Order: sequence, then structure tokens, then C-alpha cells
Amino acid sequence: MSPDRVLPDRISLPERLARQIASGGPISVAHYIGEANQHYYATRDPLGADGDFTTAPEISQMFGELVGLALADIWMRSGRRPDPAYVELGPGRGTLAADAIRAMARAALAPKTHLVETSPALRGRQLALLPHAIHHDSIDSLPDAGPLLVVANEFFDALPVRQCIRVGDEWRERVVIRREEESRFIAVPGYRRIESGLPPMAHDAPDGAIIESPIVGAGIAYALAQRIARQGGAAIIIDYGYEGPALGDTLQAVKAHQFADPFADPGEADLTTHVDFTMLGNMARQAGLRVHGAVGQGAFLRQLGIDARADQLARAAPDRAAEVEAARHRLTDDQEMGILFKVMAWTHPDWADPAGFDR
Repeated sequence: MSPDRVLPDRISLPERLARQIASGGPISVAHYIGEANQHYYATRDPLGADGDFTTAPEISQMFGELVGLALADIWMRSGRRPDPAYVELGPGRGTLAADAIRAMARAALAPKTHLVETSPALRGRQLALLPHAIHHDSIDSLPDAGPLLVVANEFFDALPVRQCIRVGDEWRERVVIRREEESRFIAVPGYRRIESGLPPMAHDAPDGAIIESPIVGAGIAYALAQRIARQGGAAIIIDYGYEGPALGDTLQAVKAHQFADPFADPGEADLTTHVDFTMLGNMARQAGLRVHGAVGQGAFLRQLGIDARADQLARAAPDRAAEVEAARHRLTDDQEMGILFKVMAWTHPDWADPAGFDR
């Protein structure tokens, strides 16, 4: 083999994207996000103080415990259906699942654990906490019998979205090109006109406005909702987002707990967009499920009893009382995660309504 030949698996992601653009023209923003996040999550554990970001389960055990108890409560009030499965999409280090399953055991609920995860690095961390967990590359291979008790915490925000931008009186898909003189990627309006699939608000949008279409997320949400409609069960979805449709570019990158340029160093920062909870609710309703929320994460956790649980933990370990209170505040305060992060639940029409959604 010639020493100057480069093996495909040794080509860096920026070089691979540059070659794609050079050979086939601009790539969509959705394609860029998908490629960047696939590389990012496959090559590292991004969580915690030494990583790029921290999620709610890593802040306090209270978060996972209350989510687990909420699912156990729905299951109990729905007749304790046999053979339930705990399913988590994008379970991070497995912290939420471990806390949820421990809390479920108090309600005599011991479901098998199914984790939808493609990252080898994170699968290893998850198995260290949950050695009997069963991993899946997608929801397609989840059990097809028995109710599903599903959690998706900060899962949908990392999926690719299509961005459309208003250019004069036209809408065009936003694409990514390589500006060689600056050796960087940038997003620009593409040449292809978008003729359909835009919400009514697009007609009066100003020049330069952006509409995001979560096509990948919608497909996963609908397929998951169909499974719950057939098998029974419930889902709790937690993410930062809005009730759309809406105008705006929400694509952001986070690296070392700081915001970064999404188009610099692809695959080296966490790329996310805000989640359209209206879309998630619509997908569930189309499958025949009942939809609850969305409500703010703070209101949801308070209704489930986070204040009482925080007091209990503080009394049990007085030396950690300040830490427990700081975690409760961060998870629930309106200026922290309490409003930006939202919670939605789906339930099979024959199942009980979930707790935590009284307005």
C-alpha cells in the first residue's frame, strides 16, 4: 500500500464534509447536523464538569427518581399490566435510568431496561450502571409485546432539522458550503426553492426569516407513538423548546460549557435545536394517543414532590443540605431550567392520566 494513501476511516470529519461538498455541492443543514453529532457522540462521553454540558439527571438523583415514580404511578393506576419495558432514548451515562429504576422498585415495578443508544462510549458507561440493560440502535428493535414506559430526556434536541430561509419572495433550504479562503464552513441560502410543507405564517415572514422543520424527530415520534398505541404504555418527554410553529434559527453549539460557532470544528461540539412540542403532540395524537402538556419542568417536578424529596435528602445528610437545595433550585427555578425545559407526556387511551400536568 502506498504510504501516502489515506484510509477512509482516518479522514477527519471536516475533511470528509469538505470532500462531500466539493464532489456533490452544498449539503443541507440537516445533513451537517447529522454528520457532526454522529461523530461527536460516537467518540466521547460529553457529560459532566470535564465534558461539554450537564443534563438534569447529572444534577441530582431527584430528577430520575421522580420521573421513575411518575411512570410507576401511571402503570399502577392503569391496572399493573404485565411485562412492561422501561425504554429510554438517548440515555446519556445511564444516570436517569438507574435512578428511575431504583425508584420504580419501591412500587414493586421491575421492568426490563431497554436503551436506545448508538454511541460506543456511552454504551459502556450505561452498562457500568445497568449491566442487564439491552441496547438498541433504534426504536425498531424494541420489544413488540407488553407496554412501553418511555423516557426521552434531551433526545429530540440533538436530531437533525431542516432549515428554510426567506429570500425575497421565495423560501429556500439553508445549506452548508466550504469557504476555502477562510478554511471554514458557513450556512447560506441554497438554490432549491421550497414550494410546500411550510406553515401559514411563512406567507408574511420577513426577508431572512428561518423556519425549522424537525423531519427526523417527527418520524421517530410518530413511530414511537404507534408502538405505544399498539402495545400500551406511556412516554415522558423532557427537553428545551417551544410550542410552534415559530420563526427563528435555534441551532446552537456547546463546547466546554460555553456557546460556540455551530459551523466551526464539526463533530467537536454538541449541536442542538429547540424542540417543537406542538409537533411532538401532533405526532402522538395522529397515532391515537392522549397528550398531556407541555408544562414547565419546574411545575412538573414540584407537582411530583421534589420539594418534599429535597427536604428528605437534606435531613438524611445535613452536610449535603446546601448541595441538595442548589440542585432543586437549578432544576425548578424559572430563571434556571424551570421554564425553558418543558415536559410532555403521552398515554395510551386506556391508561390513566399522568401526575404532574395540572396547570
